[in-house]
Amino acid sequence: MLRRLLPTLVALGCGLLALAWGLVSLQRIFHQEREDARAQMRSRREALEHTAAESLRQSLKRHLEENIPALHAAVGDPLAPAEGFYLLFRDRPFLPRLDRPRTDTLTPARETYGFLAFHLRDGSPAGRWDPRLTRLRAVEAALATGNSRAATTLMEDLLRYHSANPLSPVQELPFMLLVVERLQRGPATLPLVRALLREGLPEDFGGFARGAGLQRDLLRDVSHFSQVDFNFLHERIVRLSKLMDEPIDDFNARAAEMGAGMLIPPPALAIVGPTLLGQQWYVEQRDEAVYGIFVKDLDALLLPIAEDMRARRLLDANDRLRLELEASAQPLSTLQMAVDMPQWTRAEADIEARYGLKTVLVAVCGFLAVAIFALSVVSQQRKYRYLELKSDFVATVSHELRTPLASIRLLGETLERKLAQAPEMRDYPARIVQAADGLHFLVENILSFNRIDKGRWKLRTSRVRLEDLMKPLRDDLAGATTEPVELTTDVGDAELEADPYLLRLLFSNLGRNACVYNRRSPVAVSVSAQVIPGHFCTVLFQDNGVGIPVSEWENVFLDFYRLTQPGPEVHGSGLGLALCRKIMKLHGGDIQVASSGPEGTTFALTFLEPPR
Repeated sequence: MLRRLLPTLVALGCGLLALAWGLVSLQRIFHQEREDARAQMRSRREALEHTAAESLRQSLKRHLEENIPALHAAVGDPLAPAEGFYLLFRDRPFLPRLDRPRTDTLTPARETYGFLAFHLRDGSPAGRWDPRLTRLRAVEAALATGNSRAATTLMEDLLRYHSANPLSPVQELPFMLLVVERLQRGPATLPLVRALLREGLPEDFGGFARGAGLQRDLLRDVSHFSQVDFNFLHERIVRLSKLMDEPIDDFNARAAEMGAGMLIPPPALAIVGPTLLGQQWYVEQRDEAVYGIFVKDLDALLLPIAEDMRARRLLDANDRLRLELEASAQPLSTLQMAVDMPQWTRAEADIEARYGLKTVLVAVCGFLAVAIFALSVVSQQRKYRYLELKSDFVATVSHELRTPLASIRLLGETLERKLAQAPEMRDYPARIVQAADGLHFLVENILSFNRIDKGRWKLRTSRVRLEDLMKPLRDDLAGATTEPVELTTDVGDAELEADPYLLRLLFSNLGRNACVYNRRSPVAVSVSAQVIPGHFCTVLFQDNGVGIPVSEWENVFLDFYRLTQPGPEVHGSGLGLALCRKIMKLHGGDIQVASSGPEGTTFALTFLEPPR
């Protein structure tokens, strides 16, 4: 059989290999489609992230440009706000302002102020302070007489002397504070005196005065004073400012910054380009200076960028921008932005779902191909097995037909020549009839099997008494063997709604099998019936033959199947029991081997149509 199947196997194998190659190629196409779709989405995402990052860079640069004037003002003016600014020029930090009052409890400025105030009151000599105090008393005297011009001239003389003889901050600020306190007249204060409090003297004054105003001088020279001295001077300057109706909000704000501390950026780094430090400071190198601003809320800078991208229909309402920093010092050239887009997440999930579905379809096609291959092999195997069985059947039938025909011919010729001269040959006619009956029975089996198998048999049912079938069965058994046959029946009055011809053929096949597969004498056959009214009728057909192995109980009902038994070969077509089962199925019943052993076999015939 393998030799017959080999061409089919080769053809199916080649087809399976071709299909496998096609499925693998198709899967590669699906995989490439998925990768292309993911690459397209990744490319679009990267383009949006690059656009957002570039917009943030421009926003930070613009933010710094807008604050450059304020930053320069904070460097030159101690009253200007400097919180959130950074300036490093030639490795020297200018902003933020890091100076603080000293932590000791010494009060040299307060003591100087008290010393000068005492000598001004009692007019006693004050040593090296006498030239200044004398000039101050002269200005006070001029103001007392209402001579503003003389007072201004004397004031200029005082300032020239003071500028020509500089003092330390802890001496200069108490003296200038005392000067303003003694010379202030509220709103009518001399312009030179008023300038000493806040604005400082103008540049065209001649450069005689070094001060930029008490408020600025105190903030600029804060590191020369203890906290006690700083508080003392600050309180008196604030009181003077209120008396002279001068602004003090910025002065108080700067003083509070010194007490509470300020935001300090990380130590200066080697800045090679615009850099974001710790998500808070944006610094940029410009010539010999490093400028920086404090970015309070990066997310706030991202909001207008996102709105602009939505206006250009690059983002949806639910999309968000997110900054991804990889280090504490992140150059803007390597700044990474992330775009959170829910619709992209859904699109990626759809891509994976479609790819998974296509993969499943390819796998199913592969499974179906393998199943078809297996079914084809099984079908071809069964086909060739059927052909072998058919060939065996033809050979068997040919042999079975040849034997009775040869006997009939030989016996007829002999009978023709010698019947009259040989009395011992008187039984030849009976033997001829027996051989003819065997041949007739075989032909009937073949024709009936073919018509039932093809569905061409039309049942002609009638009420049949089982007892009426026993006499034909007895005749068939007598003609099937030369051994004596004992048939016992116990069927009572059982009746069946069946085709009489098929029932007789059924019992004849069972009886002939009992005779052929038997080595005892006499051949004993027993037929009994068990009737359950309204349910079914079971007929037990028992013989005393050689028996059937348990493993063969179902095989004996297969088409063309012949049971192999030890001993002399038993001739047959392999159709008897197969035809019996077909007859029972045609009547809505079934036939099974109820028991079998060395003492014989019992067949159970169950008719589901109950007798009426």
